[in-house]
Amino acid sequence: MTSTLARTSAGIEPAARPSSDRWRLAAGLGAVGFVVSVAGSWIPSFWGDEAASVMSAERSLPTLIDMLKNIDAVHGVYYLFLHFWIQVFGASELSVRLPSAIAVGFVVAGTFVLGRMLLSRNAGIVAAVICTVLPRTSYLGADARSYASSTAIAVWVTILFLILLRHRFGSVVSRRLAWAGYAVGLAVGIYVFLYLGLLLVVHGAFLLSSRAGRDHLKEWAPAAGVAVVMALPIVLLGYAQREQIAFLAHRGYATAQSVVVAQWFGNPFLAAAGWLLLGVAAVAAIGAWRRSPGNPPPVLLALLWVVLPTLALLGLNAATPAYNLRYVSFCVPAVALSLAAGIDAVRPRSARIALLLLLLVLAAPTDVLQRGPYAKDAGSDLAQASAILGRQARPGDAVVFDETTAPRQRPRLALHLYPDDFRGLRDVTLKTPYQARGRLWDTTYPVADVTARLAPADRVWLVEITGSPDNVRGSALGALESEGFEVVSTRMAHRTIVYELDRRS
Repeated sequence: MTSTLARTSAGIEPAARPSSDRWRLAAGLGAVGFVVSVAGSWIPSFWGDEAASVMSAERSLPTLIDMLKNIDAVHGVYYLFLHFWIQVFGASELSVRLPSAIAVGFVVAGTFVLGRMLLSRNAGIVAAVICTVLPRTSYLGADARSYASSTAIAVWVTILFLILLRHRFGSVVSRRLAWAGYAVGLAVGIYVFLYLGLLLVVHGAFLLSSRAGRDHLKEWAPAAGVAVVMALPIVLLGYAQREQIAFLAHRGYATAQSVVVAQWFGNPFLAAAGWLLLGVAAVAAIGAWRRSPGNPPPVLLALLWVVLPTLALLGLNAATPAYNLRYVSFCVPAVALSLAAGIDAVRPRSARIALLLLLLVLAAPTDVLQRGPYAKDAGSDLAQASAILGRQARPGDAVVFDETTAPRQRPRLALHLYPDDFRGLRDVTLKTPYQARGRLWDTTYPVADVTARLAPADRVWLVEITGSPDNVRGSALGALESEGFEVVSTRMAHRTIVYELDRRS
């Protein structure tokens, strides 16, 4: 190996430090990352994507498999895991988000290990601290989706990748087994989240950046090929079900605001400081490369990891809907590493400390907001709306939900996420429950078609989203009034309106 890859290994702590001490520090930083992520994770109400996770996981295994044949196959591994998790630990906000917080602990620990390998021990600590407080990390740790788990896989597969570049093994067989482990790890990561396959682009570009790296292509390329072949079933299923993300074309996610601010940083002040430090890291890397043209700096791996997946998705998005800022969450460790490299390039030490503190201060407001009760999906309040029904409704009352919004925004989801608050109420518009379909959601009848079901009811609760077409036109409310009901009270949760209607005497 030439000095670039040698330096990748030389950045580890001095040989005098026992290996157990190094791993204890990684474990300790990971534990801090977990504690920060799990703190307050139970406060925000569930939102639509989490509803898809919970409702899918609560299906029986046969109906879950049937559903995955039609939709959300790319999340199938996560849903299967969550199916068994919920059976043991229940489906509260804390319970279903806990695996994500645990995964963030592994992300933070892995970020330290990568920082120690690519930069130095102290820079690795800085990178782990930054990773812990980045708003995107905070979001991952309190979200019942697969993004935190796939990010943890990305970190540790990359660690294995660097070890394979640095170390000689005792035999050809052991080295081939290690590359096979790399292939399996990548394939598993792609099954957990499809776009993790973009990590192959990052690793390949890093190898091509130096002569020593190109010498490893003959080992890496077959391993990458095996990973792709093993992941081919989920890739083909994802392509066949690509219409499920067609809505991205109408959301306008691929904006400068999303990429520059929301994707990593969450607020413009942290984004300004973050991009400045990323620029410093890039300039320092270019300077080191110029001084040693054949040996690009090891931090180039992190910089490529920051840039290439986003560019790939934005390029693909120009042809077909593909970009969502959550889809590049697995790049969070690279952002933290690059910011740490930017801080590490600054002199003197007091300035480095001040910059780290500045990042912590700028990140804190967004981290706190992301633990508020309405932090999800621009104000999801399913828990609060459910609580109104739980306190006020009586057994035998009918309940009607606004069905005019996008499925992931419908207040009907509250019925499945917080069932205790709806116990004893009659869901009069239900046509086919989601468990009996090979799709994600229930199907329903219009209110005008359920006259017979409404007949026994003296009280009806109508749950609508503010600003929805139904709310604007008043069609559901009008249909209930035409059936002899009148509004006796209106309660606001946050963005959800709960109408109480009694039958006229």
